[in-house]
Amino acid sequence: MRRILVTGGAGFIGSHFVRRLLREYSEYEVINVDKLTYAGNRDNLRDVEGEPRYRFVLGDICDRQLMDELVREVDAIVSLAAETHVDRSLLGADAFIRTDVHGTYVLLCAAREHGIERFVYVSTDEVYGEAPEGYSSSETDPLQPRNPYAASKAAADMLCLAFFASYGLPVVVSRGSNTLGPCQYPEKMIPLFVTNALRDEPLPLYGDGRQVRDWLFVEDHCEALDLLLHKGAVGEVYNVAADNYRHNIQVAEAILELLDKPHSLIRHVEDRPGHDRRYSLDWSKIRALGWAPRCGFDEALAKTVAWYGDNESWWQKARSGAYQEYYQRQYGWRLEAAARQEGEQ
Repeated sequence: MRRILVTGGAGFIGSHFVRRLLREYSEYEVINVDKLTYAGNRDNLRDVEGEPRYRFVLGDICDRQLMDELVREVDAIVSLAAETHVDRSLLGADAFIRTDVHGTYVLLCAAREHGIERFVYVSTDEVYGEAPEGYSSSETDPLQPRNPYAASKAAADMLCLAFFASYGLPVVVSRGSNTLGPCQYPEKMIPLFVTNALRDEPLPLYGDGRQVRDWLFVEDHCEALDLLLHKGAVGEVYNVAADNYRHNIQVAEAILELLDKPHSLIRHVEDRPGHDRRYSLDWSKIRALGWAPRCGFDEALAKTVAWYGDNESWWQKARSGAYQEYYQRQYGWRLEAAARQEGEQ
């Protein structure tokens, strides 16, 4: 295995993974194909642009001709290209079905045609749906997605496993928990809250803020994907998690404390439809391969908050233009309603 195609490599997890491959494997070449939608950012990999073992290709994984041309050049694929934000999927799911489902199908077909050695598909814990208190989802559990994003990822998961069962394609599926770290587009909760707090703006917290998530540092997530690329059993699914459970309100409060901002910036706003209360993964299967996260939640959050504090130009650019239209559509009326309710009390 010498040449790796990373799809979505200009995004959050993808950019960290590309950098890891180039750092850890001096003999590897990496081709990064990314459509550069709103969440893709070539600035995330400016430090490796001059690396002769790295090539960026602007392209869409739904483009059959381009994927055929790229896949014939490589030995393995790590697929991270996806529409990923639940809130946006609730506003309109078309792009999620196109990229997450059809795009994955196009890649699988090209991988089968050219005899790829390994196809790692990066999925999410959200495909399992809510985990009851005291229970952790295992890889053999039925998939019960409850929003369009999760459903699109579940469909892609099933396509990957079907290509293994039907054609023997050497597929490995990873289902990771919520990931935090530098370079995450500020529509997601942690960068949204950090950048709002840096601007002394309200933090729009859905509902009572008691939703539970398990937080995984991006570098740990990438180390797990690296392991699955090289040692994961084909045809298998692996949960990737960290047991860093926090209520969303605890995360908001921790961000404010790190930035020395008042808790009064938290605004409880109307919850989104079908908001899963709790995710939890049993990750003993990947633990048996020798992987475990290195970074605890407090350290990971501190590193993340510090990065956004040091890189204002990056997130100010990300929050400009179309982001503001999305923010007002998603949060504007919620924040106004919360302010009215507060004024009536």
